[in-house]
Amino acid sequence: MDFTASKNQLAPVYAGIVRENLSQKYPYHVQHLVSGPADNALPQELYPAFHTSYDWHSCVHMHWLGVRLLDHGLPPESETPLRRLLGANLTEANLTVEAEYVRGHATFERPYGWAWAARLAAACQTFDDDDGRRWRAALEPRVEAVYAQALPWAAKIAHPVRHGVHSNTAFGLMLLIDAAGALGRNKEAEDLGRAAVRLFGADRNWAQEWELSGQDFLSAGLSEADLLARVLPAPALQTWLAAFLPGLGAGAPILRPAVVTDPTDAQMVHLDGLNLSRAGALRRISAALRKSGADEEAGRLDSAATELLELGLRAVLTEEFVSSHWLASFAWDALDSSGS
Repeated sequence: MDFTASKNQLAPVYAGIVRENLSQKYPYHVQHLVSGPADNALPQELYPAFHTSYDWHSCVHMHWLGVRLLDHGLPPESETPLRRLLGANLTEANLTVEAEYVRGHATFERPYGWAWAARLAAACQTFDDDDGRRWRAALEPRVEAVYAQALPWAAKIAHPVRHGVHSNTAFGLMLLIDAAGALGRNKEAEDLGRAAVRLFGADRNWAQEWELSGQDFLSAGLSEADLLARVLPAPALQTWLAAFLPGLGAGAPILRPAVVTDPTDAQMVHLDGLNLSRAGALRRISAALRKSGADEEAGRLDSAATELLELGLRAVLTEEFVSSHWLASFAWDALDSSGS
């Protein structure tokens, strides 16, 4: 697969998906702890920046995708309306309300939404553009709130969550560490990295054949390996990975594509996202392994990633909004991890 060509072809298509998501207010799945009978605010009142795209975290990573697409480059007919939508949401006033909400609701979107919010700010940080810089400044209170919650959370975790869905600890830590590095928050990255090693560094013999459940969009095992690839030196990573995922070769259960039998089912379709998230994780793990000279093993992971990515990309373009509103962001992330 020519990943550069794929990105160039898909960028305006995915920009259309982002615009559709950011313009669609309903259906919306509210995650809000109701404090009393008067606490019945609409999504746009609770979350003035992120009140579309079916739910809060999906709205955040659709904004991330929008920024990444602008950074990649779009034709004017795609770029102009996308900038307008992003700019209308990512304002100082909206994001001040968002920051207050997360400070007042310590477990809201923990850790998945936290991580995507930090990642959105990191995307704005690397986007060399006046709008990107303005959005990054507006996001700063939200970023401060995220890391103020994330650091004590990571320090007190006794047992990580290993499900392949939003609560997965390894995936959240991985995105938070990456974003902290991009944002110059080196102390936060170091503290979260220590938590990662404490929680996962002694893991061995991951049961690949048991990890897949009917609504995973993350591989718990590969998310863990993807995280440790951030915090372990290359030789140590190779040793750890051999003990954690022995027999990681052709036909390994964790490398096999997942099959969706009903693409209209919002939970079953998570498995399309699993193919995409596995592809991205495998590419990043492969790149880390090559640093220690493990080219043969890295090549096997790259081959599996290509098959998973090709299958996952076909699932993104669908009219089933509730099932697939989020898939394009995982597709672009996998493409980002696969080439320029």
